[in-house]
Amino acid sequence: MLKGIPKVISPELLKIIMEMDHGDEIVLGDANFPAVSHAKRLVRCDGIAIPVLLDALLQLFPLDPYVAKPAALMQVVPGDPVETPVWEEYRRIIAARASLVEPFEQVERFAFYERAKNAYAIVATGEGALYANLILKKGVVTE
Repeated sequence: MLKGIPKVISPELLKIIMEMDHGDEIVLGDANFPAVSHAKRLVRCDGIAIPVLLDALLQLFPLDPYVAKPAALMQVVPGDPVETPVWEEYRRIIAARASLVEPFEQVERFAFYERAKNAYAIVATGEGALYANLILKKGVVTE
């Protein structure tokens, strides 16, 4: 055990985020995301909701301040009537932890999958919300 590390951050996930460098991306995939088939490095966080994991990660993980949008959401497929209230949770968490009000770009579904294949790692979560997938771009640690 270590002090100050949120309990939802496993040793494996801690290792992954420590290995990442400025500009590397990590995907937080919802329960429907094809994490295993897309990941260079896979971290299992089954049973953990993305908002809980996001809040914990942002206590340790700086978002990239040198890009306009350091977080990316999977765009809702045109014509799909699904609601995405989890996005507002993400916005609230990122605003509180990283002081960013408009951190998101929206990426078309298949472009999101391709981008995920190039991410440093994919975290498979238990998030049940649809279109809850999130990509975070790591910033520089200055402290």
